[in-house]
Amino acid sequence: MPVKEIARELQGKAANLALRMPISWVNILAGPPVTVDGRTLDGRTQWLLTLLARSGRAPIETMSVADARAEVDAFMPLLAGRPAPVGEIVDRTIAGPAGRLRIRLYRPAGTVARLLPTILFFHGGGWTIGSLEAYDLPCRFFCARTGCALVAVDYRLAPEHKFPAAIDDAIAAFRWLSAEATALGIDPARIVVGGDSAGGNIAAVAARLLREEPRPPCLQWLIYPATDLAMDSPSFTSCSQGFLLTAAGMKWFRGHYLSDINEVDDARASPLRANDLAGLPPALVYTAGFDPLRDEGQAYADRLSAAGVKTIHREFDSLIHGFAGMRGALQAAARAMDDMVAGLRHELAQLGR
Repeated sequence: MPVKEIARELQGKAANLALRMPISWVNILAGPPVTVDGRTLDGRTQWLLTLLARSGRAPIETMSVADARAEVDAFMPLLAGRPAPVGEIVDRTIAGPAGRLRIRLYRPAGTVARLLPTILFFHGGGWTIGSLEAYDLPCRFFCARTGCALVAVDYRLAPEHKFPAAIDDAIAAFRWLSAEATALGIDPARIVVGGDSAGGNIAAVAARLLREEPRPPCLQWLIYPATDLAMDSPSFTSCSQGFLLTAAGMKWFRGHYLSDINEVDDARASPLRANDLAGLPPALVYTAGFDPLRDEGQAYADRLSAAGVKTIHREFDSLIHGFAGMRGALQAAARAMDDMVAGLRHELAQLGR
């Protein structure tokens, strides 16, 4: 059996064990509770991390880009749960700054609205890995549970396409969607920019760069976003290893994404470093307690609030980075995703009131 298939088999077993084992067994087998910065790791998450460590999974910073991409495409569907029912899924391409861009349009089932609110979604993966396929199940879930259409963008990845290629693609995707919205059955006044991790970074940057558009994004939905590529916040030290995303892994991603370390200061790379955040759409910012990116996500929410932007920040203090792809394996992740969906539905309902 090829090494990749062995790894996938081991990770599949880990996910199934973490999902199905009684919590009383988990609490025994996972060992003493893990506590960092006054937060206690979810027990089932701790057990999943233990099983993944025992599987011999290589740290991402030791992999080739091709192997890392193959692993995430194989790994994410094992943890994401059953496909949520949606009404329609359409793959197509649109014009991008450097050629055609793939997108995937999801429509909810049973909707009677003439024009749907829509999430323009950018996947995570450190600007280097991740794909429409890896994120298919989370996107189905978000579409089904929010009642929104969802447009997932297959933006260009590093190192083949360095910063700011992903940002340029995001701007192009939003402008295309805004122009074509009515023909697609989408409300051009209710386009949410959202994403997780690197995708949250892209969404945050896009929200700022698009604020002067005739119809800017109506909301920004940021799930454990990367907001400062300096990577020097306290949580980068306290959560540097042992919680799936590591400080070393983030630096591996940054090394592929940026051409020069001085680009860290560019607000298109580090939205926390923008001089002016006034006038941005309302923001929902979600962070995880056991995540190197925790503190920069909190700091960005604070900056938005200080600039007069309506901002709701929620920390899921027992979870790790990447939980939005773990609904099928971790009950705490499933609850967190339900909360994020409820938050988005509530804020969309408030628009125009």
